Amino acid sequence: MSSIPRSSGPRSRRVWFKALQQVHLWGGLILCLPLVMLGITGSILVFEHELERLFEEKPAYSLAVGEPAAPSAILAAARAAAPEGMVPSMLMLPREAGQPATVRLAQPGRGPGPGGRQMLIDPVSLTVLATPEPSVGILRQIFLLHANLLVRDRSGREIVGWLGVGMLALGISGLVLWWPRPGRLKAALTVKKGARGLRLHRDLHGAVGFWTLALFVVVTFSGVYLAFPQTTGAAVSALFPARDLRAPVSVKPVQGTVPATLDQSIEAARVAVPEARVTGVGLPQKPDQPYRVMMTPPGHEDGAPAITAFVDPWTGPRVAELRDPRAYSVGETIMAWQRALHAGQGLGWSWKILVFLSGVLPPLFAVTGTAMWLLKRRARRAQEVARAAALSAAE
Repeated sequence: MSSIPRSSGPRSRRVWFKALQQVHLWGGLILCLPLVMLGITGSILVFEHELERLFEEKPAYSLAVGEPAAPSAILAAARAAAPEGMVPSMLMLPREAGQPATVRLAQPGRGPGPGGRQMLIDPVSLTVLATPEPSVGILRQIFLLHANLLVRDRSGREIVGWLGVGMLALGISGLVLWWPRPGRLKAALTVKKGARGLRLHRDLHGAVGFWTLALFVVVTFSGVYLAFPQTTGAAVSALFPARDLRAPVSVKPVQGTVPATLDQSIEAARVAVPEARVTGVGLPQKPDQPYRVMMTPPGHEDGAPAITAFVDPWTGPRVAELRDPRAYSVGETIMAWQRALHAGQGLGWSWKILVFLSGVLPPLFAVTGTAMWLLKRRARRAQEVARAAALSAAE
């Protein structure tokens, strides 16, 4: 067996490093604009609810004072007033006194989604306060641009998912390319005082990239998960065994039996988790579907994964399955938190601000990376011109 020359190791590493540089450079240049768009729209959407409250018109209605009616009565009022061809699919209960109940309406057999409507109901008087048209404002368009590039079918979300994969690849390859030589770590972690031109852009690109890498990876990976939940969920489960939290729960209708009412199903969920507060109920659209009772335990942060009790209305009623984040395995916890992590929810204002800032990173990397490429290109051309001039003078 012939021996490998000693120089082949360092040479192959140089070739590999040069190839990675080219992939990182051209990948960044090609994906520059769409990644900047995703970053900026993502930052805006972190404060979507705050912006809606800031610019939305104040409601013209007032709510009655008194004891709220039972959820079944609220639902009955919604059914009676629902537009033709639409039925209630979800009931969201008021979080506190003085707020309306919200009923989501959808076409029969379908859950809430495109084409759905909402109905606001006074939980005391059972008056229908408003049935607003589906949102078509600027924030809705920003959401659709961020989530699926304004493409209505699944292909738009898949493109966004692959852009996220590209963003992850750029982040990881950037770390490899940035990794400093022995003794230069401290300098690589900072921006040199008084740096200008190429040095300034290089220091910003590298130092900011290192200090924000963990945040960048978490937010980007969560976006990829939302685009490809089955694929990424299977990968997470391979490392950390977990149930598929997206799997539907089915119940078996019992012939000749009257199913439990909404109020009875809610009570069954309350008995199962007495310390939690019921916030909403997903209503069965087919006989083999359970009630999905959503609850939040004490101290629950807005946007964090909620408890879901799947209640079988045909037997009891009884809780057929309970999905409680407090009892999740590591893998289930990772998957359950992806949506909240991506939206800047569930961990208070500190995380919200960090996720907002993560959207600024793609524009920063795009500007500094493109500037480095242009400055190096200009310097090479100047060297070529100077070399050519020297050769001409020598002749």
